[in-house]
Amino acid sequence: MSDLPSPRKPSPLAAVIFGSRWLQLPLYLGLIVAQAVYVFQFWTELVHLVEAAFGNQEALQMLVKSVGYKAEVLQDGAMKLNETIIMLAVLALIDVVMISNLLIMVIVGGYETFVSRLKLEEHPDQPEWLDHVNASVLKVKLATAIIGISSIHLLKTFINVQNLTEQTLMWQTIIHIAFLFSALAIAFTDRLLAHDKH
Repeated sequence: MSDLPSPRKPSPLAAVIFGSRWLQLPLYLGLIVAQAVYVFQFWTELVHLVEAAFGNQEALQMLVKSVGYKAEVLQDGAMKLNETIIMLAVLALIDVVMISNLLIMVIVGGYETFVSRLKLEEHPDQPEWLDHVNASVLKVKLATAIIGISSIHLLKTFINVQNLTEQTLMWQTIIHIAFLFSALAIAFTDRLLAHDKH
């Protein structure tokens, strides 16, 4: 006979409250659908870029429209693919990848933290950051990812500066700085809380 006490059964109310965490499952499944949409968007943009590189004018027009660039029109009415358009298109692809990474962090980290364990221990593909994930680590990682996405947007803005207003530039820079300060505040608060625990 084992001397270990048997686990106490929670009260019906506690069981309902604890079980309510599963209501988040449809939200995470919805984010997986959003991730699939981003994958489709990425491949659409990539195909347009490759087709434009091979001289397809329709693909080039769609690419120019999607990146918000005013391309130089030649005398015969055709547009020419230049380095700026390629750079803006590649940055748009990087942007999609970074938002996709953010989605993965929210889906995997959020599910593991707030819903249920994924039981990935010893799995060869387990992400390194999932070893020590908790609400506080997730907050800092998300803030860092948002700064990365904002940086890409700001870089796109500065490359395409001639097609944007001064007000747009100013507000994008202010918003980026606000994200930076928010991330620093989150990291600082997190460090203080960790210090208090020790």
